[in-house]
Amino acid sequence: MPQAYTPFESGNRKWYKGEENNMKVLLFNGSTRTNGCTYLALSEISKTLEQEGIDTEILQLGAQPVWDCIGCNACQSTGRCVFDEDVVNGWLEKAAEANGYVFGSPVYFAHPSGHLLSVMDRMFMAGHDIFVHKPAAAVVTARRAGTTASLDAIQKHFTDAEMPIVSSTYWNMVFGPAPELVEQDQEGLQTMRNLGRNMAWMLRCIEAGKENGVTPPTAETQH
Repeated sequence: MPQAYTPFESGNRKWYKGEENNMKVLLFNGSTRTNGCTYLALSEISKTLEQEGIDTEILQLGAQPVWDCIGCNACQSTGRCVFDEDVVNGWLEKAAEANGYVFGSPVYFAHPSGHLLSVMDRMFMAGHDIFVHKPAAAVVTARRAGTTASLDAIQKHFTDAEMPIVSSTYWNMVFGPAPELVEQDQEGLQTMRNLGRNMAWMLRCIEAGKENGVTPPTAETQH
């Protein structure tokens, strides 16, 4: 094991940056622009998580067409969406193996990307149990307004699935209509880095709890 790694102590296990527990965070880019403002914000989080010893993968939604949920409920018996042409089922397979999630979106007309919301509706309907008790964060990018309303819309999926929400030192947003302008938002990028560190800390806390016999609560389901 490389001697330069800094150990983390947790219970009876010692972890090392770069070799830490095989934990992974998926970052979903809900923008049609694969290398735009949202990607830049997610990349800042990803780099910070990697520095903290957490593996990451950024998934790109891009401009491909996606289906809306039609409420057929077929997924309740199969765990998959009936529409197999777009990213949803593939992303669910990846999500099942991940420990945490970051969903990022540009702000359009004071709300998140319609593409992303359609995908999230179907993912959380078909794969609800995949996400339960795993930490998640929402990130938005905007030229000016609509950021907090967009964060709220994304985070509603998390609270329906009993997911701890990862916060930062400001609301999880960056500003700028183009990547080169987002790069000038030093406070926003700092917020992304602090979000990454908080996500890594929460993941380690959850893992430490499991190792010491702390189990997730069982929800009441009568109603």
